Amino acid sequence: MPAIITDKFRIHNSEQFSEAFSESSGNTMYLGIGRPQAFATSTRADARTNNEGTDTAPVTPSDNTSSQTIPFDDMLAAKKITTSDVAFAIPRRNWATGTTYDIYRHDYGDFATGTTTDITANSGASTLHDASFYVITSAKNVYKCLDNDNNTASTVEPTGTSVTILSTADGYKWKYMYTLSASQQANFLSTDFMAVSTNSTVSAAAVDGAINIVKIKSAGSGGTNGTHTNIDIRGDGSGGKVSVTVAGGVVTAVTVTTPGTGYTFGTISNAQIVSAGATNLTGAELDVIIEPKGGHGFNAVEELGGFYVMMNTSLEGKETSNTSDFTVANDFRKITLIRDPKSGGSAASATTLRATKAVNLTGISGTFTVDEEINQASTNAVGKVVEWDSTNKILYYIQTRHNDEGVDANGNQTAFSGTNVITGQSSSANGTPTTTTSTINSQSFTSGYSASEIDADSGDILYIENRAPITRAVDQTENIKLVIEF
Repeated sequence: MPAIITDKFRIHNSEQFSEAFSESSGNTMYLGIGRPQAFATSTRADARTNNEGTDTAPVTPSDNTSSQTIPFDDMLAAKKITTSDVAFAIPRRNWATGTTYDIYRHDYGDFATGTTTDITANSGASTLHDASFYVITSAKNVYKCLDNDNNTASTVEPTGTSVTILSTADGYKWKYMYTLSASQQANFLSTDFMAVSTNSTVSAAAVDGAINIVKIKSAGSGGTNGTHTNIDIRGDGSGGKVSVTVAGGVVTAVTVTTPGTGYTFGTISNAQIVSAGATNLTGAELDVIIEPKGGHGFNAVEELGGFYVMMNTSLEGKETSNTSDFTVANDFRKITLIRDPKSGGSAASATTLRATKAVNLTGISGTFTVDEEINQASTNAVGKVVEWDSTNKILYYIQTRHNDEGVDANGNQTAFSGTNVITGQSSSANGTPTTTTSTINSQSFTSGYSASEIDADSGDILYIENRAPITRAVDQTENIKLVIEF
C-alpha cells in the first residue's frame, strides 16, 4: 500500500521536540560528556561489541539497549539544556557566484503533464527540501529563489530586506525571508547548518494564495507576435492575471501583472493566450507556481524545511555553577543527549551534574595518576582514575563494564566501600577513605564516599556520539552543537 509521511509531519515532530524544552510540564534535557579512557580494539567476550575502533577512528554506536546504558558507566558530567539553547535549523547553503540555484516549486516529484517523468530541480532533487532553493548571503540574510533565469548561474548576490520580490541583474528573482541575529550567528550557525526563524514583518506582508511566478513549460509555435495582456489565471483563487510575450511565433516571456489571492492551483491554457491575440498559437503550456500556505515568507520554518532542531551548549572550563562537576583534568570521547535523568531518586534539575564517583582519602602515599586503574584489595573493587584533587584529597573515578576498568578478574563489578585502602595500579599511590559513610549526590563533601549525581540508567539516552578525544582546560570553552533531524 503506497504511502508517505509528509514534511509537515516532520515539522510537527521538530516542533514537539522543541516545545519540550519550554513547556511547564515538559522534558528536561542534559548534554553529557564521557569516555575518558581511550577507544581500543577489544577481545572481550561480553555483551558489548568486540570492536570499539580507535581514538582516531571510533566506531558508530549500536542502536540497542546495551548502548543506551553503557554511557552512564563512563560519563564525566552533564549540563542542562535550556530553552535559549535550542533553535529550529536548516542545512546551510551559502550564496556563491557562478552557482545555478534551484527555484521554489510546489510540485517537485509530480509527473510532468502527459508523462511518467518526475518534475525535478535543476540540481536533480525530486523533493523541495532536497533542492538548493534558498541561500544565506555575506550579510547573513536568507533568501528564497523564485526564478533562476531559466537555469542560468547566479552572479549577483541578493541584498536588502524589502518585503517585495527582489529582481537582480542576472535575471534571478529572490524573496527575502529573514536575517540571522547576532545571537543566532554566535549560537546556531555552523559549517553545515543554520538557524531558521520567521521574520514578523515579512510574514505580515505575505499574501495567501498569490501567484508571482509563471514558468514557460512549452513555448508553442505559430503564434502572432506581440505582448498579449489581461490573461486570467484560472483556478480556485481570484484576480490573478498575466501578460504573455510572443516573438518568432513562440512564447518567450510571461509576466504576472496581478498576483491575485486564494490559489491552491492555477492554469493558463494555450486557448487563453490565443484569445488574447496570439492567433494560431499551438502547443504552448505554462506552469503556474503555487506559493506555500500563507504566501512566501509567512512561515519560514515550514517553507525552508525546518525539521531539524539544533542544540547549542558551551562547556566553560570547570563551569561556574559548581566547579567540582566538570573536570578539566581529563579528556572526553563521547557526547550524549539525556532526557529526564534522575538525581538521588528525583528528577534532575541542577544546571550541572557530576557523573563520576568520588571518595575523600586520608593517609595518602604517592600521587594517583589520571586514567590509571585503582583497586581495593579487601573488596576486589576496580575503577579508573578520572581526576586526583590533591588539595582536597578527593579521588574522582569511574567503574565500567570493561575487564581492566571496572570489574575484577572474575568479571564482577563491586563498589568501593568501607575504610579500606585504595591503591593505584601504575603509581602505587594509596589512601584510606575517611569514613564508611556514603554521601549521595552531594555537590561537595569532605568525608566518605559520594556517588554520581546522575542516577545510573535513569531517563533515556536519545543521542550518542563517539568521537576523537577532546582535551579540556580551565581557560577553554568547548562549544557543542547537536543537530537532530526529524
